Amino acid sequence: MADNELGTFLRTRREAVTPVDVGLQTGPRRRTPGLRRSELATLAGISVEYLTRLEQGRDRNPSPSVLGSLADALRLSTDERLLLRRLAKASGADAAFCSGDTAPSQVVRPTVHALLHRLEPTPAVLVNWVGDILAHTDGYARFAGPLGILDGDRPNVVRYLFTDERARGVYPDWDRVADDQMARFRQGAPLVDALVVALVDELTVTAGAPFADRMAAAPAPPRRAGHDLVAHPEVGPLRLAHEVLSLPDADAQTILVHLPADDATAAALDRLHGRTPGALRAVNG
Repeated sequence: MADNELGTFLRTRREAVTPVDVGLQTGPRRRTPGLRRSELATLAGISVEYLTRLEQGRDRNPSPSVLGSLADALRLSTDERLLLRRLAKASGADAAFCSGDTAPSQVVRPTVHALLHRLEPTPAVLVNWVGDILAHTDGYARFAGPLGILDGDRPNVVRYLFTDERARGVYPDWDRVADDQMARFRQGAPLVDALVVALVDELTVTAGAPFADRMAAAPAPPRRAGHDLVAHPEVGPLRLAHEVLSLPDADAQTILVHLPADDATAAALDRLHGRTPGALRAVNG
């Protein structure tokens, strides 16, 4: 895994902000499209030397006030600020104690089982921070079973996407789906957790550049919601909106809910579930 994700994030965000964005004038001989370190340091009220240490990973413990000043200067969105805070926490000297030695939970609380039951027939799946599938609705089994996602003793959505040859045929826009999956993975998985490191090492070898390049890239906040195109072998093309519901931190689990994004998809899912047309309604807009 990348050893300096906080520094990489700060550097790439600095290079993406133009002087005009922050009210600075540019001269005709300027060669840097983004902000210079000296410019960001001035805007954030810190020294150039300190900013250099942060970007190079030689200082990994910025204070909350420094992070806030950098976020303001870089015009970060709320999601980007949350990611910045998480990267700073994970990169600090006490990072090894943030997640401890606790393995990702495989236990599903009864209330979560009950929640999934009430989501029927909607395809919904519960995963832990490494992407292991822990529970799902019957609607998800009917949707995902023919795709191969549930194959194996311990199905894993990250491993499926990057190593199963069927995945690229299932997702016509595979690259964007992979970007979204990696953003969620990197946002939720503790960077120092042994099982996370093991999965990353495994996929770096088995999946190669499509996975490794995304791990090496600058972190990006995951989309809170969106939609995916799925080429389903039984009911044809589907356009699915999704929502990611995070459970409390102690669970380290999320529920991914798939909803029909148009009437044709709603009708196709009804056919897949053997239900009367109209059981599922499209989420428009």
